[in-house]
Amino acid sequence: MVTTEVSLERLEKIARKLRRHIVKMLAIAGSGHPGGSLSAIDILTALYFGNVMRYDPRNPRWEDRDRFILSKGHAVPALYAVLAEAGFIPEEWLWQLRKIDTPMQGHPSVKDLPAVEASTGSLGQGLSIGLGMALAARLDGKDYRVYVMIGDGESEEGQIWEAAMAASHFRVSNLTAILDYNRYQLDGAIGEIMSIEPVVAKWQAFGWAVREIDGHDMRQILDALH
Repeated sequence: MVTTEVSLERLEKIARKLRRHIVKMLAIAGSGHPGGSLSAIDILTALYFGNVMRYDPRNPRWEDRDRFILSKGHAVPALYAVLAEAGFIPEEWLWQLRKIDTPMQGHPSVKDLPAVEASTGSLGQGLSIGLGMALAARLDGKDYRVYVMIGDGESEEGQIWEAAMAASHFRVSNLTAILDYNRYQLDGAIGEIMSIEPVVAKWQAFGWAVREIDGHDMRQILDALH
């Protein structure tokens, strides 16, 4: 299911609500990654509620659904908040984040939640998984799109760039990579640990069409995704 009408005010209201849920989840859990989760929530809100992705909460494994992969799996509180708002999981499950014997693990887990497309957290792998799904759509004659959110910290890993090169080589047109460039990773600033600049020029050199936007400006996000 997708929204039939896009309202910036409505999307911004949803994003504010989900920010509160993220903070509450992490406070109850007593651990987690607030920065990476909060930096991603506006984009996830646009994807799921901005008439971008095609999905059905009643049938999370619907064959023709669009796919979203959170490669930066440590930001899973943002994904859980969105899945609850979209009706995939009950809202009360959010407060079980990182609890043993619950489906709300600290990183996305396919075996625990059908709405999760890939088990991530071992950084650098999500774009490769998404590329495989996008190529599978071509082979199966399907028209679904695959969206992959990657982190700037994990972009220090070579596998990201291998996948980027392969996607360009095979002319995959149904794959969208979203780089959440908040300029910080777990133990410091990206520029001090391992700079990925010039990041726009790098992606362009690998054959990608690049849009650089403010990831917290809902209008810019929607313009880029549509």
